[in-house]
Amino acid sequence: MSHDQPHSGSEVPYLELLARGAAADAYERPVLVARADGAPPGTLAALETAKTHALRVRAELEGRRRREAELSALYETAHDLAGLRDLDAVLAAIVQRARSLLGTEVAYLSLNDPVAGDTYMRVTEGSVSARFQQLRLGMGEGLGGLVAQTARPYATESYFDDARFQHTWTIDSGVRDEGLVAILGVPLTLGSQVIGVLFAADRRARVFEREQIALLGSFAAHAAVAIDTANLLAETRSALAELEKANEIIRDRSGVIERASEVHDRLTELVLRGGGVHDVAGAVSEVLDGNVEFTDADGEPAGTDGHAVRRGDDWVVSVSAGGELLGALVLHGHPDLDPVDQRTLERAAMVTSLLLLARRSAGEAEQRVRGELLDDLLDAPDRDPRLLRERAARLRADLDAPHVVLAARIEAPRTATVERESADRRRLWSAASHLAATGHGLAAARDGGTVLLLPLDSGDSAAALARRTAKHLGGALREPVTVGASGPVDAPAAHPGAVAGAYEEARRCVDALRLLGRCGEGAAAEDFGFLGLLLADSRDGRSGGAIEGFVRRTIGEVIAYDRRRGTDLVRTLDAYFACGMSPARTKDALHVHVNTVAQRLERIGRLLGAHWQSPERALEVQLALRLHGLSAAITR
Repeated sequence: MSHDQPHSGSEVPYLELLARGAAADAYERPVLVARADGAPPGTLAALETAKTHALRVRAELEGRRRREAELSALYETAHDLAGLRDLDAVLAAIVQRARSLLGTEVAYLSLNDPVAGDTYMRVTEGSVSARFQQLRLGMGEGLGGLVAQTARPYATESYFDDARFQHTWTIDSGVRDEGLVAILGVPLTLGSQVIGVLFAADRRARVFEREQIALLGSFAAHAAVAIDTANLLAETRSALAELEKANEIIRDRSGVIERASEVHDRLTELVLRGGGVHDVAGAVSEVLDGNVEFTDADGEPAGTDGHAVRRGDDWVVSVSAGGELLGALVLHGHPDLDPVDQRTLERAAMVTSLLLLARRSAGEAEQRVRGELLDDLLDAPDRDPRLLRERAARLRADLDAPHVVLAARIEAPRTATVERESADRRRLWSAASHLAATGHGLAAARDGGTVLLLPLDSGDSAAALARRTAKHLGGALREPVTVGASGPVDAPAAHPGAVAGAYEEARRCVDALRLLGRCGEGAAAEDFGFLGLLLADSRDGRSGGAIEGFVRRTIGEVIAYDRRRGTDLVRTLDAYFACGMSPARTKDALHVHVNTVAQRLERIGRLLGAHWQSPERALEVQLALRLHGLSAAITR
């Protein structure tokens, strides 16, 4: 009992110290006081033993308090990470908390790149070196590469003195720039897969204790889950965005299909009940909530590719078939038209072209009948007028009204093949027949071109009718069409013979236009002034002697010389004036030597007289050459 008494008493001061959480050096005081008071050795030994036990209990309590604080911080960190949704925010929070938990100067995080087969720096906290922040570590290189490869934590108190991992110049340069010495790295793992490495580092030597390594490892486990959650949320948001986009596309496509079905049903109903092109335009106007108009092929073509094109505030799509422009559909006042409505307008243009082709097929028989009636007027002037009137009435034509005969020719390229020329003539006849049918006239294919017999309205002129016809046919065919018109023919049924004479006059007008370089235009004899006398000669049997006399007096000697000798003086003279009276340019035009040109001009001078190149004589000679060429073309 006497032995235990001092031992029991020796524990009391230390229990008090433990109770108030005194500092470690306070535990020396009871021993020092007892020794100063002369306590016996047994008492001093008991106090030393109690001090040792008390310090051990104090250390255990301190460790538990520290672990509780670390666990509390770890719990708070995990809670905070769970609330973050953005990956960048999650990564930034991870390195900030890692630096705070271990009290280090720097913390950073790298992520593995499965494609490149390395790990790269993703986020840093406390770093000052740009080179360090951009490091990439191959698997097994440096401390971080070793952690990423082995999925185990590694710590070093002096990085540059540690030979456990592979040093490279790139990694060492980055670490040296940052000034790091002690580094701890723990893996970020999901299941068995390492997705990156979490680091804590100091710029001085430091031993990372086992508890600190375990703490950072636990935090890394939470961090990996947070990263995975953020990635999953990002993928989910991306998938939802793509799903919404897909739903929007589906809704649009559904609207397209529904709209197309509506248009198809309406256009089909129109076709089945015999609707026309203007009915189609009206139906599309309702569907597009606008004003759609069908226009003939008189104006500027919109193209034949079948696609709608914008023209100012309007949309235009051509109506064509087989390369022939039949007209156009025009949507007025709709500057903004979505692709669905554009396709609706294009589909309506296709239906319109089919309707026009069907109408043309039905009308071709009528056109042939019209052609046969015109052929009879041209070739059989002795036909009974009464029968001619009856046939014309069935075609809604009035042959007792004034008419004009028009000759039309398509101007094909000089290199056109026989097949091309034949196809162009058929197209010209088709377009002219359509024009004649709509204008209550007649049309027939003749002499490599087309002849039309069209009524002449009061106040109109043959020349104006010729110009309109040339423009209409040229626009329909998208090729130049030259049209010559006769003077008015009163009551063709009563005077069938006059139609043939008018046709010859119209043909001569066509030849004159082509000779004058006015292909693609329309004109009547009245448009040619003085030359019109020549064009109208055969209508009433006049000989045109005044014109022939003028030509004979002016260049008759040259013409006669060519006929006797087989020379080419007339052509040389014409080329000489066309080349601005330049022998050098004339020889290029005629493809002869300049001396040949000089010899021919000398011969011409002897035939025409010394002053034939004076301004007055030169004008007369040029006019005579033009009249001679025109007369030759007409009489061929």
